[in-house]
Amino acid sequence: MSRRIEPYWYAIIPVLVLAGGLFAYHLATGNTPPRAAITLFGFPIYWYGIWIVTGIALGAWVVARLATAQARRAFDAAVPVELRERPLSDTPLSKELLSSLAQRRVTTLGQLIWEVGLDPLRLSLKKPQTAEVVGSLAAVPDVAPAWLADAPWRRWNPDHVWNSLLWILLLGLIGARLYHVLTPSPSMAAVGIYSPLDYFREPLQLLNFRGGGLGIYGGLAGGLLGMLIYVRRNRLPLLGWADLSVVGLALGQSIGRWGNFFNQELYGRPTDLPWAIHIDPIYRLPDYVAFERFHPAFLYESLWSLMTFLVLLRLARRHTERLMPGELMALYLIAYAAGRTLLETVRLDSRAVPFFGLETGLAVATLVSLTIALIAAAAVIIRRYARRPKAVG
Repeated sequence: MSRRIEPYWYAIIPVLVLAGGLFAYHLATGNTPPRAAITLFGFPIYWYGIWIVTGIALGAWVVARLATAQARRAFDAAVPVELRERPLSDTPLSKELLSSLAQRRVTTLGQLIWEVGLDPLRLSLKKPQTAEVVGSLAAVPDVAPAWLADAPWRRWNPDHVWNSLLWILLLGLIGARLYHVLTPSPSMAAVGIYSPLDYFREPLQLLNFRGGGLGIYGGLAGGLLGMLIYVRRNRLPLLGWADLSVVGLALGQSIGRWGNFFNQELYGRPTDLPWAIHIDPIYRLPDYVAFERFHPAFLYESLWSLMTFLVLLRLARRHTERLMPGELMALYLIAYAAGRTLLETVRLDSRAVPFFGLETGLAVATLVSLTIALIAAAAVIIRRYARRPKAVG
């Protein structure tokens, strides 16, 4: 029996094909599309933002589908097949309500229990009708009260993905900006920023996103804090949702990195490799104005993130029963840290770790990556070791 193709692939594949086509065009001509896609009411809409928003939307879509699958597994384990297949006519629902539910493609007892278990508001009925539905289900002898009050699959309601985005994105953005402020890149000297203290001497620079950047590790920390706040408010499992979220995060990073292509940033050392990208003189770092072609560091990170996404997606869809809560998140952290460490070998404009006022040559991102990878790996090993059955006798 063939597996049904998930609908998000019909959007992901065209986006990746478009990115590949743009890169092939650039390699053939040396031209990069302008930063601004269009202008609306006098305001430019930048390709950078479009690619980031596209990555976020597709990543969230994948997470929502994974959450739905997780909810479905919990539903199937709790509700017997015979009960799921019974028609709604077996319930004391009014004919008017049966007709309304049929218009919403809810025709079996299982479909109704599924929707009410996730959230009765998903039925989009009026309050008296919703109360009638819940009351009628409660009157069915084989329906467990827990399915109506706090169903095992409710914690995986895919609506949580979209409802939590504001918390995650807002705190992720703040965290990403703070990370950059605390570790400004050497090129910030062009606008008078040599150290974090300079930002506080010129507070307006804190808000000048066009004149500075965002740090991924700060974004991860802020996003995790946003998720923690949301799951605590809604009594959801943090590690379980973190495991699903990193799958979408890896995809979002893969697609969002293409915004750097349009901005002609995140390029590496000069090179003559066939896939080297051309950087216009205005966007070259001062020490590299004599060079034209550079490593496409953004592409390396995009491809690494895409590979990470594919691995995490397969594990999340087919091997969740073998994994402990939090292990997918740990695997993502290890994979990203490894990729970032390799990327730093070709990246330019990375801040080095100082040692008693001396430059060590070790990038801050490399040190952070190695630390995170070691902590994540140690956490997995320790938890796996503690889970081993104890020998008797």
